[in-house]
Amino acid sequence: MAPAHLRRPPQPSPVFTATAQSIVADAERLISTSREIQDKVVAEVKPDSATFANVLSPLTQDENVMALEAHILGFYQAVSTDQKLRDASSKAEELMDEFFIESVMREDVFGLVDAVLKRNESLDPESRRLLEKEHKDFVRNGLGLPAGPQRARFKEIKKRLSQLSIEFQKNLNEENGGIWFTHEQLDGVPEDVLSGLKKGDGENAGKLWLTFKYPDLFPTMKYATNSDVRRQVMVANENKCNQNVPLFREAIVLRDEAARLLGYPNHAAFRIEDKMAKTPETVNKFLGDLRTRLTAGGRQELEKLKELKKELDPQFDGRYYLWDHRFYDRLMLERDFQLDQQLIAEYFPLSTTIEGMLKIFEELFGLEFVEITGDDRAAVAPTGKGNDIVWHEDVQVFSVWNDEGEGSGFVGYLYLDLFPREGKYGHAANFNLQPGFLDKDGNRRYPATALVCNFTKPTPKKPSLLKHDEVVTLFHELGHGIHDLVSRTTYSRFHGTSTVRDFVEAPSQMLENWCWTPSQLRALSRHYSTLTPEYLAGWTEAQQARSGGKTATGPPSERIPDDVIANLIRTKHVNDALFNLRQLHFGIFDMTVHEPTSHAAIEGLPLSATYNKLRHEITQMDGPEALGGGDEWGHGEATFGHLIGGYDAGYYGYLSSQVYSTDMFYTVFKANPMDPQAGRRYRYQVLEKGGSQDEMQTLTEFLGREPQTTAFYQDLGLA
Repeated sequence: MAPAHLRRPPQPSPVFTATAQSIVADAERLISTSREIQDKVVAEVKPDSATFANVLSPLTQDENVMALEAHILGFYQAVSTDQKLRDASSKAEELMDEFFIESVMREDVFGLVDAVLKRNESLDPESRRLLEKEHKDFVRNGLGLPAGPQRARFKEIKKRLSQLSIEFQKNLNEENGGIWFTHEQLDGVPEDVLSGLKKGDGENAGKLWLTFKYPDLFPTMKYATNSDVRRQVMVANENKCNQNVPLFREAIVLRDEAARLLGYPNHAAFRIEDKMAKTPETVNKFLGDLRTRLTAGGRQELEKLKELKKELDPQFDGRYYLWDHRFYDRLMLERDFQLDQQLIAEYFPLSTTIEGMLKIFEELFGLEFVEITGDDRAAVAPTGKGNDIVWHEDVQVFSVWNDEGEGSGFVGYLYLDLFPREGKYGHAANFNLQPGFLDKDGNRRYPATALVCNFTKPTPKKPSLLKHDEVVTLFHELGHGIHDLVSRTTYSRFHGTSTVRDFVEAPSQMLENWCWTPSQLRALSRHYSTLTPEYLAGWTEAQQARSGGKTATGPPSERIPDDVIANLIRTKHVNDALFNLRQLHFGIFDMTVHEPTSHAAIEGLPLSATYNKLRHEITQMDGPEALGGGDEWGHGEATFGHLIGGYDAGYYGYLSSQVYSTDMFYTVFKANPMDPQAGRRYRYQVLEKGGSQDEMQTLTEFLGREPQTTAFYQDLGLA
């Protein structure tokens, strides 16, 4: 049990007691309060007396307080099991988005902010940044346009884009499709996946329902020996949300119209102006250079995979299809590198892996994580009821503290929601529930952050086991969570991961390197059979089934063996060119649809065909078009939540921030990943800053120079 002083955080936890009625009512109350504050500022302050203290301070204090409830009101749509609650959460988000659009188009407020900027008071750097960004937000939201039809049209577009984004993501969250298959069709798929599938009755008696959720989809694409089954699953997955096709098209066309209204040549120019890259030309040059460097490597990797397919597939037709890749990539790793992903997963039970990861972050950053369970939950709940501090029984919650060396103070709350369920957000992500900031009295308000993932659920005989790529995903998302927790900014708008999009992934991507460090992999690992007698019995039974009834030869080693780690690390860059070409496909498609030569060009662009053609050209793999299906066979853009949810003209950031993350790791951590001094310096120079200063300044101060691409290309073997 945690020491008493770590069991009573100074700030109560958030509560999750909303009803469908209260969510919308709370959103309306927040909006009403906020509007009153804006009206009061306008009524009491005239441009000639406008200062940061009487204009920006009340507005940002209101923004801070609003964020404490607003983030949670919008969060229910991603995690609640109650359809009515999810719908209400979507409605609340729509209302709040509309109010935000109204706020940033208030000419009376803009007049005061403009007057403050012109006054040029002496301000601390974060307040100066806030003032400049606030001013620019008004201009970028149409107040540079003359009042009248143009501005009205711009506002109309902004409102519609908000509605499209919410509806698009809701369709993805609610998606519950799948395909019925026989056991025979799913030959090769691991038994622990099959045993978790819904069993059919009536006309589907004897069949299994395979969903498009990750724990079903990925193992099927990796292990199903029947290539036609893999093709069916892959094509159906690309078409699982076709109601989003018209929403995506409408959003792309409206974005282009809005950008042109503001005087930009296209949406990409508008979006990238405020990012580290500054111009679409910089982005296109980076993506083009990377494509040139990767294409030859991708071709070589494909040739080797084709040879393997030719050897194993009697029906080989000389082509390598999109649905072949996960399957033959795995086979190559197993055959040429003796890499058994199922065996590796046995060493990474979810609970002990999380424990190990938190320990790494404790050592590196000077933190302590204390799980809040039992009676302690009631003690931190403002309602006095322990169940109120989580939104589902599966959720774990931790209080996070500085260790003695860092002053022992409270840091914030961390939530983990790790298993799939109906209506839940389908990928892996970190959600800020409450930001940190300084309140109007100068007291620190502490953050709360949630990891929402979809890992395989445990069974009585086996815990949830993570494949190595899932360990990497967990580390990545926990990296966002740590960024959210240790950030200390004055204003909520700069808190944690509220950085420019082409930097936000870098801190998390850098922490992925610990998943490729032998000492850390060993420390993280623990064979699941050593956790409980029931798991040992389950493992023994599985071994006997695998070996045709023979008794298992002794228990496995507790820690992952060194030779298995060595094999795993040797595979880090196997088929890496193909992996990065896939990322390039997403990035180049994103730029293509957001950088048309004219408005007519985007109106006439066949989006699905463009998505599929670009994928074929860039990844060099064949899709159904090679079988005479044409280029409209799938609608992958309709499942691509990133491009509707904030990464528009920004997906390149996953690749460009990889440049920054690799540079940081090679320069500061590679020689000794667990150096506590380097960890503390990273915490305070990079993570703590959030978006409160220019991200290039943050990076340059940490590296001691401007970032370089050398380490990135060296790591990929392309130097």
